Amino acid sequence: MARSFSPLSRYETGEFMFKKILIANRGEIALRIINACKELGIPTVGVYSVADRESLHVKLADECICIGAAASSKSYLSIPAIIAAAEITGADAIHPGYGFLAENAHFAEVCKACGITFIGPKAEHIRLMGNKSRARDTMIHKKVPVVPGSDGPITNEAELPELAEGIGYPVILKASSGGGGKGMRIVREKSELLSAYNMARTEAGAAFGDETMYMEKYIENPRHIEVQIVADNAGNTVHLGERECSIQRNHQKLIEEALSSVLTPEQRREMGNTAKKAASAIGYSSLGTVEFLLDGDGRYYFMEMNTRIQVEHTVTEGVTDIDLVKLQINLAAEAKLPFTQRDVKFAGHCIECRINAEDPVSFMPSPGRIEAFHAPGGLGVRLETAAYSGYTVSPYYDSMIGKLITFGHDRPEAIARMKRALEMFFIEGIKTNIPMHLKILEDEDFQAGNLTTHFMERFARK
Repeated sequence: MARSFSPLSRYETGEFMFKKILIANRGEIALRIINACKELGIPTVGVYSVADRESLHVKLADECICIGAAASSKSYLSIPAIIAAAEITGADAIHPGYGFLAENAHFAEVCKACGITFIGPKAEHIRLMGNKSRARDTMIHKKVPVVPGSDGPITNEAELPELAEGIGYPVILKASSGGGGKGMRIVREKSELLSAYNMARTEAGAAFGDETMYMEKYIENPRHIEVQIVADNAGNTVHLGERECSIQRNHQKLIEEALSSVLTPEQRREMGNTAKKAASAIGYSSLGTVEFLLDGDGRYYFMEMNTRIQVEHTVTEGVTDIDLVKLQINLAAEAKLPFTQRDVKFAGHCIECRINAEDPVSFMPSPGRIEAFHAPGGLGVRLETAAYSGYTVSPYYDSMIGKLITFGHDRPEAIARMKRALEMFFIEGIKTNIPMHLKILEDEDFQAGNLTTHFMERFARK
């Protein structure tokens, strides 16, 4: 399929390129970064915990160094250990991937203080967008549409009833420093308000070390639409279209698509321009994702901004033919964007299924040794995974063991290829959610594109 421009090459860089990149992550994203670095001709340093000695990123990185015990707090979240590894190996840049330290502003500051480039945005942008309440206030100031809600954080529980009445039930309480569905409660009537507030505060304090809450109008049956933006240090910002991320369970995404089947070209342009406006308003540079809720009447509202590469970046790559990880590295090396908004063209449809080591019915994690592993292939199929036959899925980390991506000329072809690929994906020794994905693909609402963030709730009742 013809593209509007060629994928980025190693020569489309700024005034310098990194001599060596340390990858402060594990699993499939570590491999993804290794692949990009190999194409750019940059040596890599992998880091690993004692539980990950046999991981593929350890085998495929140019150098590797153990940074601690199995627990994330003693390895992948240990800033001193990661900085020491970079200094010992002479790495002049660190790519954090996603999760772990990817959105840790303090880590970005430490990297800068040590003369190491953090491949991501500036620390102040991570901190600003990481606080949901401050991010919301910033977007209001910049005239970006937001869901009606509290004017800043809630400072006194006595104001809850009046605030909720003013917004209108149902409302949703959210942790200011939240993410992943933690510290959130939906409240449909006044009698539930105080208990929900106290539970959400407690959960937020335990998860994020910050009990600050804010309140928003709860949008019934929305779609979750996110827009990929890229920006350089010269002030150029471009959007790369949207991703449909409505298939979720407990606010954790399961299936993502690009592009959304419901947006018209005009809506795509408007939403993309709004995302660019949100990023430009804070002087953002690097990759980022501006996330929106889209209601049934076509109105959209800013929800949050993720200041990192996303798990689902692959589907955007599929419809744009742009290597986002190579682009992210080039931007960190002070390159200018090698294309304008006019250059960006979309082709076909792309779907990603997250493959998790878990029981497809109870969703309980299923760690253990993979006794047999057969990866699907064929036209339009891409698999991002660090799993292999004989690999042991650790109980210490996230249960996602891979991402299966299919590309087609249109959505029906992408779905057909996904069904075929899932049926050919053979993993023995542990349980996976492959059977669940196959059932979702057969669902009439999914096939028709009738998606909301409550899809999985209705699907579970069928």
